[in-house]
Amino acid sequence: MKNKIAVIALFLVGSLKFSYAQEQQPNILWVLTDDHRYDAIQAFNKMLHGRENSELGYVESPQADRLTEMGTTFINTYCQAAGCAPSRTSMHSGRYPFRSGVYEFEYYNNNAEHCEPYLPEQMESLGYQTVHLGKLGVRIKTIKNGRAVPHELYQTDINFKQLRKDGLTGWGKDWFHEMDGKKLKEPFKSMEFFVTEDGAFEYISERLEKEFPKYAGTAKNAMEKYDLLRHYNKKKGPQTEFSSGILAGVSSRKAGKTRDGYYSSIFEDFLKSENKTFKAGSRTFDGVDTNKPLFCHIGYDFPHTPVLPPASYRERFKKHKYKVPEFDESELKTMPAQQKKQVMNGYTDHFTDAEKQAMIQDYYAFCAYGDDLVGQAVDDFIAYSEKHKQPWMVMYVVGDHGWKLNDHGSVSKFSPWEIDTHNPIIVVSSDKKKFPAGKVVRDYTEFVDIAPTILAAGGANLKAEKFEYLDGLDMADVVSGKAAKRDYIIGEAHAVTGPRAFIRTKDYVFSMQTRPHKNRGKDMDWALKASYEALDPALYDTNKDPHEVNNLAFNKKYKKIAEKMKEKLINIVLGDNRVEVGWGKGGNVTGTTVYRSNFAPGAHDYKLKL
Repeated sequence: MKNKIAVIALFLVGSLKFSYAQEQQPNILWVLTDDHRYDAIQAFNKMLHGRENSELGYVESPQADRLTEMGTTFINTYCQAAGCAPSRTSMHSGRYPFRSGVYEFEYYNNNAEHCEPYLPEQMESLGYQTVHLGKLGVRIKTIKNGRAVPHELYQTDINFKQLRKDGLTGWGKDWFHEMDGKKLKEPFKSMEFFVTEDGAFEYISERLEKEFPKYAGTAKNAMEKYDLLRHYNKKKGPQTEFSSGILAGVSSRKAGKTRDGYYSSIFEDFLKSENKTFKAGSRTFDGVDTNKPLFCHIGYDFPHTPVLPPASYRERFKKHKYKVPEFDESELKTMPAQQKKQVMNGYTDHFTDAEKQAMIQDYYAFCAYGDDLVGQAVDDFIAYSEKHKQPWMVMYVVGDHGWKLNDHGSVSKFSPWEIDTHNPIIVVSSDKKKFPAGKVVRDYTEFVDIAPTILAAGGANLKAEKFEYLDGLDMADVVSGKAAKRDYIIGEAHAVTGPRAFIRTKDYVFSMQTRPHKNRGKDMDWALKASYEALDPALYDTNKDPHEVNNLAFNKKYKKIAEKMKEKLINIVLGDNRVEVGWGKGGNVTGTTVYRSNFAPGAHDYKLKL
């Protein structure tokens, strides 16, 4: 009898331990890259197109491919805005741009009446230690004593601003208020520099070379030394050492000792520094608190410009010849004026064949380098979690948006085209029931789903009133079939092109101008009154035209489809609880005014039959 009681007691204790383990909050790592095309990942190419490489040529992604085998891939995920800041805000807030009022690169005030806590703040309220490392891109401020001051979203923020000043990078850009010990009357604004293997700084500035003769020729030497290809406008002549963004070149430092390389190694140091501090450059930070669940966000900069892969990766990719996306200038005749503006800003079809090859080779080499860094960070995170017998989840968002490599004759982003907005997500979890290994989900998902998915994993009750503001879905419910199925995805951005919204279904994508100016709160109903032509519309049949080249917005055969998509888009982004905000200029957000438009409440129901 005693033995039976003992067995029962042990069973009950074991059951309680098992139950506790099941309910224990998981450690969560959220990884995000920058300007990352989906076709840089072999596994995504297989899922979407049945081929291993990009349509352009060879790509390499063993770490991301491995993660797709370990977890669930949401292959049809799209961003809400093809620009860094509005896209990252939609992820951190869990809201569409037309609900947050953040459409481009403005600074904004979290004291505005429509604002809600952001993802890391909500995770902190759930008991998490919150940590950010790398690029953030969320330009939030708060009002204190009548002044707008930067607002720290994460308890620990290991950002790049100081790391680059400490030389923990291969390339950087910063303001310099003094040079060679001399105080400057006018600072050098956003001056580029390279950091050599021995830690020396090489400054790149036309003004610097004029005012400080000792630096004369530095930029030209760097151009040759690092084999740089800078973007140049054909109307202004050939590129110079002072032309704009770097589209190709070689890093001044070895693999692991670049900006992104330090993100991974500092993250490793953080995880190893249990309940104690550690140093990163000139600063000291708290290490991991083993008494709390961990929510970590790493924002890698790769493959954003400057595209500077380490030499060891660059040499490997120089062996491959790529098929450059072809561009026929006749496309410009039917291209919407807003998208044409973006194309001409980033125009590259005038580049030589050799320049186009270099641009593509170095981009994919940079992606391959970053892939290894992501794998390193994920492995360190899982090892830490399993060492402490804690459940865990990794979310890898492959790009805050995409990037053109002469697609539509241009580089850059900012447009509703597929290559700019299609960014799959991989979720790997110790809970294989929620996120099964090797599963591919083809239902639409969006970046607004990121916050609710992470919150739900952390134990939040998304049905509670405090989370009603969230626009997205829990992706675990998408996997299980509990979530509503989307017929479409939507987005809107104002950067570079001016205000433009888009709606995409499995067969078509429609976009239009929402206003001819950027004056927030003014003419919010303009699109309701404007002529169809004034909307600057674009419609692409993605089955017949996967590269989205032939604009059918004025084709009579597609008139009904265009009209239905236009009406749905207007009702959602302009009429279903739209928010616009007068944030103020230059970060002066103290006089924030909120404007609303709500003439079609409930229009965003995920349903659109064409």
